[in-house]
Amino acid sequence: MNVFHIAYKSLKQRALASSLTGLSVALGIALMVTVLVLHATMTRMFSQSASGYDLIVGPKGSKLQLVLNTIYRVSQPIENLPYRYYQQLRRDPRVEVAIPFALGDVTQQGGFPIVGTTPEYFTVEYVPGRRFRGNGPNLSRPFDAIIGSLVARRNGWNKGDQISLVHGGVADDVHDQKFTVVSVLEPTGTPNDKTVFVHIEGFWRLAGHEKPLDEAIERYRQFFGEDPRPEELGLATATGRPERGESAEQRAEHDGHGAGHGDDGEQGEQGEQREQREQGEHGEHGEHGEHGPIPDIQKEVTAVLVRVRSMTLVPQIEAEINEGVQAQAVNPIREIRWLLENIVGNVRTLSVVLTALIVIVSGISILVSIYNSMSERRREIAIMRALGASRRTVFGIILAESTLLCFGGGLAGVVLGHGMVFAAAPIIEARSGYLVDPFAFDWVELILLPALLLLATLVGFLPGVTAYRTDVAKALAE
Repeated sequence: MNVFHIAYKSLKQRALASSLTGLSVALGIALMVTVLVLHATMTRMFSQSASGYDLIVGPKGSKLQLVLNTIYRVSQPIENLPYRYYQQLRRDPRVEVAIPFALGDVTQQGGFPIVGTTPEYFTVEYVPGRRFRGNGPNLSRPFDAIIGSLVARRNGWNKGDQISLVHGGVADDVHDQKFTVVSVLEPTGTPNDKTVFVHIEGFWRLAGHEKPLDEAIERYRQFFGEDPRPEELGLATATGRPERGESAEQRAEHDGHGAGHGDDGEQGEQGEQREQREQGEHGEHGEHGEHGPIPDIQKEVTAVLVRVRSMTLVPQIEAEINEGVQAQAVNPIREIRWLLENIVGNVRTLSVVLTALIVIVSGISILVSIYNSMSERRREIAIMRALGASRRTVFGIILAESTLLCFGGGLAGVVLGHGMVFAAAPIIEARSGYLVDPFAFDWVELILLPALLLLATLVGFLPGVTAYRTDVAKALAE
């Protein structure tokens, strides 16, 4: 009979006390495993979500806020960029993909974020090696919508359903216009699952989404240092080109006079263009109840997702944009890494330290439990010594008891911790839209059990010394 078998028999005699002591260790280890696995999963998900594009271009402001708003949709937009700025990025020969985002609204049911974008967003990989998959066509008409899997499940929506939008998240400011669901995305494990995507043209046509013309012209001048072209105002000269030396207001006035006094063909063409512009400005509704097409100068984008043709060009483009006063370019991976290391990482460290302290306290409770049992077991130890057991054997039995309690509690804690992650996974998915792998494993778990063996040795040393020094004759006499 070896020392571990004897130690097991001894613990079995004190089953209740031993079980409670081992349970305290198991709970501490379970908490630590849960913290480690969930943090590793969150880090992987955040890094994965941010790795689909090389740069995010948006208005000047907080870089982290721009990333959180654009990629994770958990913050309010900083400001907007003129539509022409997006067009310039798209025409840059160094840029492979430039996808506009227009943000700010939410769904009336469920409060899910709305993203106005182009059909191209669904044709490129949202993370390397992974593409969107859905059960319907892409965005093809201005009032089409594609919804994420979590949105569909929570709201019970499917293809053909109508969606109402709340302007700027204000509960009582609901747009009259509705979007029609044309596709439901398969789960991606990213913020796309909790997002409703609409065609950006339809987003611009909603009441209040076009920038007032006067403000748009002034912002255009600030950005580009020149007056907008007639075609951007929804106007055209007789030659179809801007008149040099005229301001935007002068061109608009010139075109207005031309429509009244020119020949019939010119008058009809310019009158129709002016009528379309006035419809965009004054809110006359079209077939779907939306504003008609609005001039480009009144269109804005919240951010632009950029994928560059070569990674060596990323620093160059980023520096060029950041040197200007109009916009900023942000590397999403860099910002998320900063967030994880400086904020989330500190929380994780604090949580691990706290759970480690819980495990240490559990170890101390094992020490107290075994040490207090020594006075009751003095006669038992004396009998073993009288039957031929050496001091080392007795010392080894006490160490074996502490090892069984620590190691056994640790194994139970690892199983319990992963069980807690398994139970929490659907709750986290339902509340946040993030998919959690219940079988995820963190490499730090590999050092938990060796650390518990060390703790068992330290915990069992003092009771073992007490047993080692037991006076056989005195213990038998008592």
